[in-house]
Amino acid sequence: MQGFLLVDKPGGWTSHDVVAKVRGLLRTKKVGHAGTLDPMATGLLVLGIGACTKLLRFVQEGRKTYEATALFGVATDTLDADGRETEVLALRASADEIQTAAESFVGNIEQVPPMTSAIKIDGQRLYELARKGEEVERPPRPITIYELAVVGIDAQPDSASVRFVVTCSKGTYIRTLADDIARRVGSRAHLTALRRTANGSLRVSDAHSIDALQTAADEGRAHEMLVSAAEGLPDLGRIDLPDDVAARVRNGVRLDAASVELGDCTVVRMVHEGSLLAVYERQGAVVVPAAVLPS
Repeated sequence: MQGFLLVDKPGGWTSHDVVAKVRGLLRTKKVGHAGTLDPMATGLLVLGIGACTKLLRFVQEGRKTYEATALFGVATDTLDADGRETEVLALRASADEIQTAAESFVGNIEQVPPMTSAIKIDGQRLYELARKGEEVERPPRPITIYELAVVGIDAQPDSASVRFVVTCSKGTYIRTLADDIARRVGSRAHLTALRRTANGSLRVSDAHSIDALQTAADEGRAHEMLVSAAEGLPDLGRIDLPDDVAARVRNGVRLDAASVELGDCTVVRMVHEGSLLAVYERQGAVVVPAAVLPS
């Protein structure tokens, strides 16, 4: 069994909880995910099943879209609703000022990851240090905010619940983004809700709930939930191969770039008779295998 599985992660579950559940439902150990969602977050979690686990890195590269709600005026030690309140700083900004501040983050920026992240500093994960009450300096990391729109503000006397939609590059921490926007208008913030609605062209509207997966497994049709390897990477280029080239691709042979129709693509799916054989990457005048699926 191989393919991709789109899951609508429920709140309160870790990404690993979902992986463990699916391993049990599909009766296979070879399951991985394409990007962690925090326990409080809901939404699209892309799983790779079987040989497709080796393709998850291409899914991870895709843009992510989130719907988020943040409480401006109050900070927590985790920058989300699961944390302990650490600072109350009354919000005095208008709705227009919040919108302008949010828009100022669109583009290529640098972001300091939160202490509750899984990033390693000197061999230790930041969240492990945070649990010990330690805080260390974190170098900022480059990210890209492609789109950011404030879609609702519920104002209170000294705070506001701010809803926004953001499309961003991998490695973006939405909790940090919310707090950075609040800081820009002289306040602090923490996330109260987060939902991933898209990963590249993959949409949460096409994802399955845990209950639906359980029912399908009970009825012996869980395999029907899988997206094929060829269709699970829609943001990569696609080349449909003739028989002679397909035989070479199956063996991981590098190809002359001029011999295949790459167009503007640098990473492409190599497909034969509807089945994904491999993913290839352009390197100068040749295209080389980045991942080859077993025959």
